[in-house]
Amino acid sequence: MELGISSFAETTPDPSTGQAMSHAQRLREVVEEIVLADQVGLDVYGLGEHHRPDYAASAPAIVLAAAASRTERIRLTSAVTVLSSDDPVRVFQDFATLDGISNGRAEIMAGRGSFIESFPLFGQNLDDYEELFAENLELLMALQASDKVTWRGGHRPAIKNRGIYPRPVQNPLPVWIASGGNTDSVMRAGTLGLPLALAIIGGQPERFAPLVQLYKEIGASAGHAPEKLKVAVHSHGFVAQTSEQASELFFPSTQASMNIIGRERGWAPYNRAAFDAARSPRGALFAGNPTEVADKILLMHANLGIDRFFIHMPVGTMPHGEVLRAIELFGTEVAPVVRAAIAS
Repeated sequence: MELGISSFAETTPDPSTGQAMSHAQRLREVVEEIVLADQVGLDVYGLGEHHRPDYAASAPAIVLAAAASRTERIRLTSAVTVLSSDDPVRVFQDFATLDGISNGRAEIMAGRGSFIESFPLFGQNLDDYEELFAENLELLMALQASDKVTWRGGHRPAIKNRGIYPRPVQNPLPVWIASGGNTDSVMRAGTLGLPLALAIIGGQPERFAPLVQLYKEIGASAGHAPEKLKVAVHSHGFVAQTSEQASELFFPSTQASMNIIGRERGWAPYNRAAFDAARSPRGALFAGNPTEVADKILLMHANLGIDRFFIHMPVGTMPHGEVLRAIELFGTEVAPVVRAAIAS
């Protein structure tokens, strides 16, 4: 199983000072985090696309390219690319360029996104939400398949036998379908034989088992080989030397970040009781000491049969040194335990 980090490059106000760091500072920190993740032997780093003041990475491919020249082995993926509002041609070119710079380590994680700011920004109508994603994914797959493309859809100007360059090192350039648990997205991934990435950030991860089973069944019915039908999970978490340290370091920024989103969406305030419940062995929050985090990953692997796990950290704004230490612990103490247990 592959293990990695995901991030949204958040710049929410620091819960201890109330100050928000600049986007520039956070972007430089993200590059340092990717470099360290590579050094400690992690397999993949994912960076999400957002278009809000409290997130710094509106162009993940550029940030990942900055890290590509300073890393050797780690795979570099969006997490996610908001394909409904993006131009698939530009998405493909950006990640093909990243693939060339990294010598074959780029991936695209295509999703519809959980925020809507990109739609008016790029002149898209939210009423076309579902149709835009399906159409743009169709075009992205055509771009992946051939360097000369003829295509016509309902929202983007037609393409008539045009070359799309540069071509990636990998053939094909990997494309994952990302979902928060939407059944249609899971079924689409299975039908197309594309790997599936699930965001599990609440409740009990085992509840996603029927979705994973549905994905596998639909993929098999569509004639796709089992080895193509890979599943990844992204969940919030943090690693510290002790369980108590993990809680005390991770709770304030998590609470601040979740409450910003919660106020926008009408959620109940996020409190310590909710945090502690999510940290329980069957919860979706992977915050603890290395043994606790490894045990929860192995439980998720047993329940869902996943091929890749992203621990999403930080959530909100945390001291950069603490985040680097958590990445080091994840790579040097959690990952070896998980890999050895699965291998045996």
